[in-house]
Amino acid sequence: MLKGRLHDVAVAAGCVGFGVARVDPFADVRAVMEGRKASGLAADLAFTYRDPPVATDIRRSFPWAARLIALAWAYEPGAGAGVTVPGRTRIGRFADGDQYADLRAAADAVAEVLHAEGHRGEVLIDDSRLVDRAVAVRAGVAWWGKSTMVLVPGPGPWVLLGSVVTDALLGEDGPMDRTCGTCTACIPACPTGAILPDGSLDARRCLAHWLQHAGIVPFELRRAIGDRLYGCDDCLTSCPPGRRAYGRAHPQPGPAIVDVLGSTDADLLARYGHFYLPGRRPRIVKRNALIAAGNDGSPDLVPFVAAYLGHADWMLRAHAAWAAGEFAAGGLDAALGLALSEERDGRVRREIRLAMSR
Repeated sequence: MLKGRLHDVAVAAGCVGFGVARVDPFADVRAVMEGRKASGLAADLAFTYRDPPVATDIRRSFPWAARLIALAWAYEPGAGAGVTVPGRTRIGRFADGDQYADLRAAADAVAEVLHAEGHRGEVLIDDSRLVDRAVAVRAGVAWWGKSTMVLVPGPGPWVLLGSVVTDALLGEDGPMDRTCGTCTACIPACPTGAILPDGSLDARRCLAHWLQHAGIVPFELRRAIGDRLYGCDDCLTSCPPGRRAYGRAHPQPGPAIVDVLGSTDADLLARYGHFYLPGRRPRIVKRNALIAAGNDGSPDLVPFVAAYLGHADWMLRAHAAWAAGEFAAGGLDAALGLALSEERDGRVRREIRLAMSR
């Protein structure tokens, strides 16, 4: 009866998936993660990859755990960003506002029922101590997709996942008998070939990874970033099981490039504080906007890019140099020359010379 009540509470709160899994270690998932780290496919991914033994064994963090409750929340068709418009950026639809807020509320409601019945209930959402995709698959909420995302019947990949750890001995659910079959739509859809034929992800090529990364974006990936400010949805928009949800959406363009480049750090934190920002510094948002500016090439962006050639942050100067080199007809040649004469950071000087040679 308790499991039924928890299910009803989760569904009433808006969840599209609910299941209960045992707490045995996810040995197969740990082996995959460690294999990807050893092969280099995981690049410098942190989060659950920082400590796979902990992330795949919930009892290392919660010795009292008896069950894992998996929850899925669909953010389509409600998310609004995602349309390409000149002069504007795109944001991954999962990051269009704090899409986790409603999932957190649903998970908290489930935990409250457990607490009222005298049980422990710890909410884990976007938490490095647990591979939530593995929980969702074991609990029968989702199946592994070839993109390494998990898919839920109905919304497909357009979901966020959360878990509740409990000491309540709830009845377990088993994995669903479902796979992607012969479908490989997400593999050619990836703009950089980051999704491999065997269903692995090469994080060294994944745009979503680099758009969250703290440092320099590899030169060879910058044009592929296009107008993306944060996140990449190409493997999701190509996924047939998610087309019904995506087809009902009404996407809108993201913020204007000039608005991002012209904003203060405080303004950007107020607007995009729900993004993962290393060190809680919005410099990566400005860096990504500079890449988008170079790919856009509109004349009204010239003064903004030129101004960033003299920015106090070396990383922003470096990406401004790349963007300046992308503008047609030498629109920023003089500015690049002046920047080179004044620049003392070797990393930025290399970017300026590359920009001047294009």
